[in-house]
Amino acid sequence: MKSLIYLASVLGILFTSQKLIANQFYTDYYRDLPIEIKQVKPFSIPDKNINLSDRGAKGDGLTLNTELIQKTIDELSLEGGGHLIIPQGVWLTGPLELKSNVDLHLERNAILFFSPDKQLYIDNNPKAGRVYPCIRAVRCSNISITGQGTIDGNGAQWRPVKRAKVSDVEWKRFKQMGGVERQDGTLWYPWQLKSGYIDVAETPEKQEKRRNDLLRINHCENVLLSGVTFQNAPKFHVHPFNSRNIIIDGITVRCPWNAQNGDAIDLSDCHQALVVNCIVDAGDDGICMKSGSYKKDAIVNGCEDILIQDNTVYHAHGGFVIGSEDICGMNRIVVRDCTFSGTDTGLRFKSGIGRGGKTGDIYINDIMMTDINSEAIIFQCDYADRPAGSKESDIVKPTETKNIPEFTGIHISDVICRGTRTAIAASGLQGFNCVHGITITDCTFVYTQSPTKIDKATTDIAIKNVNFINDKK
Repeated sequence: MKSLIYLASVLGILFTSQKLIANQFYTDYYRDLPIEIKQVKPFSIPDKNINLSDRGAKGDGLTLNTELIQKTIDELSLEGGGHLIIPQGVWLTGPLELKSNVDLHLERNAILFFSPDKQLYIDNNPKAGRVYPCIRAVRCSNISITGQGTIDGNGAQWRPVKRAKVSDVEWKRFKQMGGVERQDGTLWYPWQLKSGYIDVAETPEKQEKRRNDLLRINHCENVLLSGVTFQNAPKFHVHPFNSRNIIIDGITVRCPWNAQNGDAIDLSDCHQALVVNCIVDAGDDGICMKSGSYKKDAIVNGCEDILIQDNTVYHAHGGFVIGSEDICGMNRIVVRDCTFSGTDTGLRFKSGIGRGGKTGDIYINDIMMTDINSEAIIFQCDYADRPAGSKESDIVKPTETKNIPEFTGIHISDVICRGTRTAIAASGLQGFNCVHGITITDCTFVYTQSPTKIDKATTDIAIKNVNFINDKK
């Protein structure tokens, strides 16, 4: 209903060649909020259009178009900006860099498909720990990706696969690509593939650590992502970080449920963001807030003034997630009117020593959940990253008690969950005040095993007017 109200009242929408220009007002989404948060601001991109096919590029799925696409992006930016139209076709490309005042517009049935040739992605910067993202933007302003097409990261060329997470048929398909098995056949790496493309590291394990995101937006301001499907990332899919004024409206993010590190939408250290009308079906976290260490030269640090509304998350490790890094803090975040169906957990708050920061003014309401595999709501303060192939002995434990998680000021209400193993789980850390000032009110949970698993010695959670119903079937 709120989306219909928005569509009827939104001002300043301009269409050129059926593409949405980033000059919109999203004011209606900010009505009736529990707290005041800074709204996203409209911005515009000049009304100049270049069709990629007019530049000699070929959407035949065979011709490598990297040079022509990048040259056109650069030209548009140098001339003040405009729209690069990607028409129907399968457009094979290597890594691309967006530039200021440029809109990448994918028309219906356009597929931007990233090459399996890993050498194309090598970043020659000696400090680079990873390869180039499929699409990157660095210190830009006024950039957008819009339309009805698809951006495919061809991630199976990069991702390791755990045997326990695939069927016999799928496992056979991976082995037919070539690759190598590790850990007594329980882990497969896309290494020395039959396609003949050269690997870019000394070992499959080192190459795995070099894989990067499908879309990485670095220190940018004024970003619009609208309508496009992002799929099959080598690692994360949509990843803005240290950026401000971000609108993510009506995109679809999808990959296999078992895609290693297949996060869908990660906002890392972002201010003034709006995430609405999106569909997520991913292999890791669904819509996730992260915050790394403080960066002196960043546009912003921490996550602030973020509204997440009217989204649907199917498979994901968590529907809405904070963590595991939240070092610079999370403030003034509202999540409402979302559906989670088939996620591992619903609302997930995870961190650990060395990764933690303080949250405040987080309001989550009107979340509808079905078929949640583990916990509908969970607070975890001993989280440790476990890359593919790692053993318990490989996990580096912090030697200093700094950056302690502090989940506080989080208010959850009007959640209905039909089908979860545990409704609410929470545990802190002995000797630290990690989970406190949490309220959960006016909710209903239909669970199969436990209504709550809350360590009262390390947490302070106020639960009021919450129905726990045991589904004995």
